[in-house]
Amino acid sequence: MSLRTTTTRLGALVAVGALATLGLTGPAAAHDDPDPKAPATGHKTPATGHKTPATSHKTPATGHKTPVTDYKAPVYKGRVTAKSGLLLRDSPHRGSRVVRSEPHGKVVTIYCKTKGDRVGRTNHWYLLTDGTWAWGSANYIAAIGKAPRWC
Repeated sequence: MSLRTTTTRLGALVAVGALATLGLTGPAAAHDDPDPKAPATGHKTPATGHKTPATSHKTPATGHKTPVTDYKAPVYKGRVTAKSGLLLRDSPHRGSRVVRSEPHGKVVTIYCKTKGDRVGRTNHWYLLTDGTWAWGSANYIAAIGKAPRWC
């Protein structure tokens, strides 16, 4: 099997794994950094066996359940720098299928980064979560704030 085929399959598996995590436990559980202050439910997810963060807790005074709203999932942002817009693909490779495009200057949400085909000066690609999950070359997306985590 060629390196390109292996990398394509790996990129697809990462994207599918991210989607599966979202489907099983919701968007908050798909991120790395759960709030350490939030109480855990003690329940384990079927796929991973990890404990899920609590969605509610009892208040000491009344005993009523209230939603936990202080959880802040990490969010990575970037701005499209490609003058004619950026083609987003179904895997982190230049020859993969185009899923959609984003215009120049658009601020996009980045889930994570990985290595793929070299474009310009870099071989890093970002998995974007705006609308559909799609890969865009980091060569044409300027990170805003903290650099995205690795997939």
